Amino acid sequence: MAEFGVLDITTYQALAPVLILAGTALLLFLVDSIDTETTNHGLIAGTAVGGTVISLAFSVWYLIEGVGETPFLLFDSALVVDEMALFITFVVLSVTSLVLIASYDYVDEMAHRGEYYSLVLLAATGMLTMASANSLVTVFIAFELASLPSYALVAYLKHNRGSVEAGLKYFLIGAVSSAVFLYGISLVYAATGSLLIPEIAGSLDTVLDQGILGIGILLMVGGVAYKTASVPFHYWAPEAYEGAPAPISAFLSSASKAAGFVIAFRIFVDAFPVATMADLNVEWIVVFQVLAVLTMVLGNLAAAVQTKVKRMLAYSSVGHAGYALIGLAALSSTGGANELVLGGAMLHLLVYGFMNTGAFLFLAMTERWEIGRDFEDFNGLATQAPIASVAMSVFLINLAGLPLGGGFWSKYVLFAGAVNNGFVWLAAVGAGASALSLYYYSKLLKAMWIEEPADDLAIPDAPMGMYVAVVGAAVVTVALLGAFGPVADIAVNAAAALLA
Repeated sequence: MAEFGVLDITTYQALAPVLILAGTALLLFLVDSIDTETTNHGLIAGTAVGGTVISLAFSVWYLIEGVGETPFLLFDSALVVDEMALFITFVVLSVTSLVLIASYDYVDEMAHRGEYYSLVLLAATGMLTMASANSLVTVFIAFELASLPSYALVAYLKHNRGSVEAGLKYFLIGAVSSAVFLYGISLVYAATGSLLIPEIAGSLDTVLDQGILGIGILLMVGGVAYKTASVPFHYWAPEAYEGAPAPISAFLSSASKAAGFVIAFRIFVDAFPVATMADLNVEWIVVFQVLAVLTMVLGNLAAAVQTKVKRMLAYSSVGHAGYALIGLAALSSTGGANELVLGGAMLHLLVYGFMNTGAFLFLAMTERWEIGRDFEDFNGLATQAPIASVAMSVFLINLAGLPLGGGFWSKYVLFAGAVNNGFVWLAAVGAGASALSLYYYSKLLKAMWIEEPADDLAIPDAPMGMYVAVVGAAVVTVALLGAFGPVADIAVNAAAALLA
């Protein structure tokens, strides 16, 4: 038993968010198997949302009570519960809750609804395990636990050729990236003799072959870049996001991205400290600088030329991966503002989780209304669905980084940290990419609010679950503007603990 703040918790209590989510997924299999002919959708959806919300409540409780200020090492240090793990757990569970609530309307008339909710929860369980992974073996297992259900979810619309094709591409590319990542792990183990992340850092001074270590690190960068949809490993993302059900696009582009970045932060900050690697002439930070610039620039340029809204948001999510990469690319071997840089990246993942999820769930609503996918198909939508259009406007404004919510402050903290660490050019590239994003986000705003609606534009219903999820995400995005100080303190403290 270990004491954290005012709480005395045991090993299994520390893992409560993960265990509750995994248990809910298994419970859904049981409930759905009782009568396979008549699935009770309300019971299945309620169980999934209830388990996720309880898990989310535990993560909030632990963050408030200070669980993780002193890292809780579990199972011979294979897992760790610290502030960063709990912070990313909160992000993933928040996104999962919104996706499940919106999915009630989206999959209401579809088959295999029990399997759908179970797969979402299993994928989220893998992402939570990724957040707590403290061993490269645990990282890989969690990586696969999150990926395998995701492949099936992308291809969930099995009578839709685009969905099946996207799922197949996602699976094939994911299999290759897993092999590359695993090969990198084996080379790092060969060079350092350890798989535990803290022990790897302690054995760097005795590495006999720096070449093997360098190649292993490079291959692991590739695996992480795939998971975060960073250029040039992004080519699966637009296909998967466009072909998948819109709630799953929201889930993968937000929750999966946050989980991928926590792996990157933990491995490269903790196992391969910047100052130590500079002494060994293995400067992985340069690789991340190249990735960050390519991802920010090419992601936004590609989004600017898209004619379909969902594909625009897919490339936009690639661009936002570039902003989060600044959290690694702008680290300095002399210390400086490293806590601010890394904490800013975590903050951006938090705000991005709400605004990007909300944007994709808005598209789920328009798909239900059978509105087309091109920009002009959204002409005059605000006249028919003003509340949903206001929420979407909030998401677009914050994705662009304008001062109407947490999206502005997360980018501000991130860019300020890069400037304070001496990477003014990197912040300038990020600011330029954000300015470019105003162009394509404003195209959708113009279509919804200024253009005249088509004569046949009609909104058949108001799906309550989708409205709750979309409006809820918008409210939190704006509310983060007022609550940014305490949230920023948690993120920066978590970053400082990892960097210590």
